Amino acid sequence: MPVRTLISLTLSLILASSALGQEVSGKLPADTSLVAGTNSISGARDWNAQRDKGLLVLTAPEGDSRFVLAEVRADNPQAATAAAWARYQPSFKRTVRQTTRRPDANGWKQHTVLEYETAPTEKRWVEAHALQNGASWTVLLVDGSEQTLSKREAAYQLAIQSLQPKDYVRESFASRTPHALDAARQQQMRSFLQDSMKKLGIPGLSYALLDHGKVVFEGGLGVRELGKPAPVDANTLFMAASNTKGMSTLMLSTLVDEGKLKWDQPVTQVYPAFKLGSAETTAQVLVKHLVCACTGLPRQDLEWIFEYKDATPEDSLKLLATNSPTSGFGEVYQYNNLMASAAGYIGGHLAYPDKPLGAAYDEAMQRRIFTPLGMDSTTFDMAKALSSNHASPHGTSLDGKIEVMPMAMNYSVVPHRPAGGVWTSAHDMVRYVQLEANQGKLPDGTQMVSADALLARRIPQVSEGRDANYGMGLSVETAWGVQVVMHGGSLFGYKSNFFLLPDSGIGIVLLTNSDQGVGLLRPTMRRLLEIVYDGKPEAAESVRQTAARDVTERKTERDHNKPAAVASAALARRYRSAELGELAVLRKGRDVVFDFGEWQSPVAARKNADGTLSFVTTSTAFWGLEFIAGGAPGKRTLLVRDGQHEYAFSEI
Repeated sequence: MPVRTLISLTLSLILASSALGQEVSGKLPADTSLVAGTNSISGARDWNAQRDKGLLVLTAPEGDSRFVLAEVRADNPQAATAAAWARYQPSFKRTVRQTTRRPDANGWKQHTVLEYETAPTEKRWVEAHALQNGASWTVLLVDGSEQTLSKREAAYQLAIQSLQPKDYVRESFASRTPHALDAARQQQMRSFLQDSMKKLGIPGLSYALLDHGKVVFEGGLGVRELGKPAPVDANTLFMAASNTKGMSTLMLSTLVDEGKLKWDQPVTQVYPAFKLGSAETTAQVLVKHLVCACTGLPRQDLEWIFEYKDATPEDSLKLLATNSPTSGFGEVYQYNNLMASAAGYIGGHLAYPDKPLGAAYDEAMQRRIFTPLGMDSTTFDMAKALSSNHASPHGTSLDGKIEVMPMAMNYSVVPHRPAGGVWTSAHDMVRYVQLEANQGKLPDGTQMVSADALLARRIPQVSEGRDANYGMGLSVETAWGVQVVMHGGSLFGYKSNFFLLPDSGIGIVLLTNSDQGVGLLRPTMRRLLEIVYDGKPEAAESVRQTAARDVTERKTERDHNKPAAVASAALARRYRSAELGELAVLRKGRDVVFDFGEWQSPVAARKNADGTLSFVTTSTAFWGLEFIAGGAPGKRTLLVRDGQHEYAFSEI
């Protein structure tokens, strides 16, 4: 069966199964739409659905995490959530940490989120979503372990995105004919981006538009660096971060065409040195698994962000060899940058086996992707990029001030660059997306890569949420009835995305020079669909809500943290972690600073409900990373966690 037919059939089956509303109880055999009172919500595969006293309870396979759906009558969201907790857990007494609004979508008149205080030792995530529909409220309670909900983030997204009044008919553009991106519609997109930049505090962005597979616009808005006049243009370079993944799998597609590898081939056949945390897991990994986010391997990002000064591509593969799955193959969506890094390096090795891994990958990308596509400015060379027309990274401090970030932390991706190290421009990146739109053909009609090898990257490998699936370095979503191929990118001070409507060849590339750019990415997809299909105007309000939520979150962080100097007696002068390296505690004026060697950040202190003391990073680049202090003098410790790992720093 041709790959194009297989993609269409697979997506049709997924959509057909998710559209059913059922009064199901027990273990769910697949992602399933469930009816609960006057609402419908989708439960993820392998979760258990139970109905008791008017509540729908979805329980994770681990048994330690639950989504609870209740309908109540109340005057406001706070009263509604209190009533829901009283029905589900009468003894519930947690303090609300912060309250924020979400866009009023999916038929709701209001969507308010209450996040609750939890102690670090609990390792729990507790929140409530109160959604208004007429005189009644629907409340979704989320109560689970950090580890499980981190691993099962796609199940969380599925529940939130699918929750709606059961009789609500979601807007669909499936039967509409798309408009061409003429001058008037191009101006609509420009106006949206300009207004959104102001709301979010983004200094500069660059974007390009495709219409029926042809580039119809490329340009920039704002400045490359705050406080300097140089404008962003179509050729300004940005770090595109994880958008490198799709480019790397495109390079793998050229090797598939040449017969140098197969998507379903064991990795150890093409690169015998490949290794994961266990021999059993290693043997199961096929080439496609390196880039499918479906192997069950969790993120391992802190290890490469903390220790990168002398790291090499070979070290990237060695670090991967210390990781093991926390879920089964194809069971849940778990994004692992090191797997994608390995994919690129292995592809480069197959193309140039006599070169070192880094040099082989760089040359393979240049010769097989960048040069044929005319991506003449695109590079992995940090020095070259920084000496050219480039955008500087920015972020917003806890005090709400937009600041230029140091580049230091972005060097962390260099040893793992197939996963996220590319510098590119809107002018260049749209050539890559144009090839996607034209199924492997260059503008002159030359077939650069076969359609089958290119499209295989879009075959769904694992669910990301409602009508959304991850392929190989690409996401495919049916958004408001229209298929969209996309991928995002995130590094320190840079956020990017592209969105392609493959049925019409319409698309957009967006590159921003600010962490606040994350609030613009998905609304840009929505705005593109609104413009092309005359959709309801929702994107601008989504941006406004995001900007307001960002202000609230920063205020919450400020209010909960105190100057670290008064608590610094609890700290040793130096610590060491086996995985994350050394940490020096410095005093700089009134600030207490954690210095990790490659980068550093001021910290604030936080007294927790369980009596523990935490120190929290407050730098613009990386605020909110929590270190829990413990131990006694001479044996003091700091514990830091990501979703599924704990790292201990011990006093030196």
